[in-house]
Parts: sequence; structure tokens; C-alpha cells
Amino acid sequence: MLQKAKSPRGESSINIIGAGIAGSWQALLFARAGYDVTLHERGDAAMMQATSHWAGGMLAPWCEREGSEPVITRLGIRSLDLWREYVPDTPFNGSLVVAHPRDRADFDRFARLTTDHTRLDADGIAGLEPSLDGRFREALFFAGEGHVEPRSVLPELHAKLAAAGGTIKFGSDCEPDDLAGENGIVIDCRGLGARDRHPDLRGVKGEMIVIETPDVQLSRPVRFLHPRWTLYVIPRDGNRFMLGATSIESEDTGVSVRSALELLSAAYAVHPAFGEARILEFGAGLRPAFPDNLPRIAVEATRISVNGLYRHGFLLAPALAELTLAYVERGAIDNEVMQCS
Repeated sequence: MLQKAKSPRGESSINIIGAGIAGSWQALLFARAGYDVTLHERGDAAMMQATSHWAGGMLAPWCEREGSEPVITRLGIRSLDLWREYVPDTPFNGSLVVAHPRDRADFDRFARLTTDHTRLDADGIAGLEPSLDGRFREALFFAGEGHVEPRSVLPELHAKLAAAGGTIKFGSDCEPDDLAGENGIVIDCRGLGARDRHPDLRGVKGEMIVIETPDVQLSRPVRFLHPRWTLYVIPRDGNRFMLGATSIESEDTGVSVRSALELLSAAYAVHPAFGEARILEFGAGLRPAFPDNLPRIAVEATRISVNGLYRHGFLLAPALAELTLAYVERGAIDNEVMQCS
């Protein structure tokens, strides 16, 4: 799987474009390895226009086996170790998968296609999540999984980059050609902004709703199997929950009435108390995806592109950064992910 290639010239200067989750992890690992790193971001520090702003932040490699290629699980499992190492306060409380009895076939299918889970009965569910007492007969518990709050962990990664000696420049709207005259390596993490170099990229819309209620407490993400797509109920600070997310082949950033109704109805099905919750926010992000929905690290001399993370950005970004660093330092190539020209 890993091969050796001739490394770049050994430059110590690294310019990274895009301070979303992919670019932030690239910058952090290179800075920790002793490189002179500058992270360029066209937006401001709030990152409200970034795809990462609308992400769920689930770190669930074993759940993702249900609908993803094995490489996603492989890289995702490695990423969990990197989250633990570089962000030690990352919550690893596991995740729950539940379904109503009428969707038992979907539940059994999910169980067959995934691994590293434990089946819980109603008492086991109540023991983990008292708010769900009496709501479901059975659940799958993925004890090794975790989740992060994207809007708080991105600033944390940026702070860790600065502490490691890296520089982040907000309001720096640049492209790889703008930095080509500088010595060193350019790593392009622009997502959909990189379609000038990757015309086969497309945007896949993921819609989400943030609600607030003190009447439900959850310690971990809950996946509710739905006939059309899986609903995620992800706990956040301050009695807030993120409901998401659809996966729609569309590049508009609005939330449709149909999607909103389905998300809210499914949340109500998880717990009736969500029916009295206060809606704080509707939003949608466009995830960058290649036709095969797999990530790609493309290397062309001293230019490297990291893109196509699809809906696995927070899960895959650490492992992809480690692969990029391994290539620059010793010419290692992961044939499942990397393309060199």
C-alpha cells in the first residue's frame, strides 16, 4: 500500500491554502514537524463561509463502513489516534445507532455491514442515555467512536498551530499560482475552490438544523435510521443539538422545506421533547467530492492538492495530513489515496 518515491527538494517552507479542517490539520502536523508553515484563509477567523462551519464533526469510522469504501475506515481509525494525540480533550464517548421496529430490516442491515459494535437492549440504552429510556428496544453501540464541535475545534487547531510556530493569515485570498514563486511547497486545501485544477469536483449539499432544549441530555451522537437517509442528533454545549444531515446532489446552499420537515420529524421520533425545542439555526454546506466520493492527495512536483473529503472531513483530515507529511519527509506514497505526476 505504501511505496517510496523521490521526495521533493527538502524545502522547509510550507504554504497551505484553506484553513478548514483539511488545511488546519496539514498546517498543524507540518508545524509540529519543524517546518516553516503559513496557512492562508480567504475568510475571517469566524470561518462562517467554510464547509467545516456546517459539519457535524462525527468521528465514526466503524459506522461509516455501512456506506463507504474500506479506505475510509482505515484512514478514519488512524485519525482517531491523531485526534487523541493532538487534541487530547476530544470526546470519545462512542455513538449509538437506533431505529423504530418498523425499520428493523434497515437496522439489521446496518449491523451486518459494520463492525466493532455491541448490541444493547432497552435497559442497556437507558444505562448509557437515560433520556432515551423506553424509546427504543435495541441499539448498536460503537464504543470507540467520538465527535467534535467544529465551530470550537477549528479555532483550537488554529491556536495549536500558532503555538507550534506556524502563521495563519486570514483575509488572504490566494491561489497556488500566487505562491509558486516562493521557495517551498504549496498545499492546496481549497475544497470546491480548487475546481480550476480539478474540474471533476462537485458539491454535495448537507443540510442541518441547530436546536436548543434542556429537556433532553445526550452524551454521544445518536444515528436514527430513516427510510431515506440517516438522521444524526449530535449533542453540543449549552443544551444545543445539531440535527443533520441530508446528502443531496445540489450546489445551492439553502435548506428546503421538505428537508427541514423530515429532519425535525425524525428528531421528534427520537424523542418527543425535541418537539418543544427552540430552533436556533438552519444551514447547509457543500462538501467537495470527486466522482468516486473518495479523498485524493495529488502531487505535482512541489504542489500538493488535498481534496475530495466528501462528508468525511473531520474523520479523514488528520490521517491525510500524516500521509502528506510522510511524502514530503521521506517520499512515502499511499497508493489508495495519492496520485503523483
